[in-house]
Amino acid sequence: MLTVLVSVMPDAACSIILTGFMGAGKSSVGRVLSRLSGLPFIDLDAEIVADAGQSINQIFAEKGEDYFRGEEQRILNLLLARGPAVLATGGGAVLADENRRAMRSHGTIVNLQASLATVLSRLEGAKDRPLYAGHDPQARIKALMAAREQFYADADIRIDTNGKSVEDVAAEIIDKLRKLPA
Repeated sequence: MLTVLVSVMPDAACSIILTGFMGAGKSSVGRVLSRLSGLPFIDLDAEIVADAGQSINQIFAEKGEDYFRGEEQRILNLLLARGPAVLATGGGAVLADENRRAMRSHGTIVNLQASLATVLSRLEGAKDRPLYAGHDPQARIKALMAAREQFYADADIRIDTNGKSVEDVAAEIIDKLRKLPA
């Protein structure tokens, strides 16, 4: 499958970069895409946690979101330089202009979309999402989704994940990759 997938990518040295709001399915779909394509799977948030030696919640609590975003940018650039992979970004990775430019220059950006209701359902009970924690998570998520939409919309491919299995979403991504101009 790797040669089939890579042959339909605009550039054989490209990564498949998954963006989207938390709970959209980036990590789950990324693992399936990795298995189908033979490309390695990398989860940006997991790499940040491994590098820092502490959870994202701890980083946010002890050092703040600005520090986290700086580390996110630094590690994203390191990961993109490694070569082709299926890369699941964090939900806010698209906020920095430099991140978007780096992603665009290293791969095909695939945005996974999920409705507010789907996101809330998938995140129910989550304790490891600092931007989900606190008073009125529904209002917070709705506001964050609206603020980030313009950045998510700039993807090469957009996929609605509502009501679909991760396998179906991965298959849809592969189909859309095949249809991209060379």
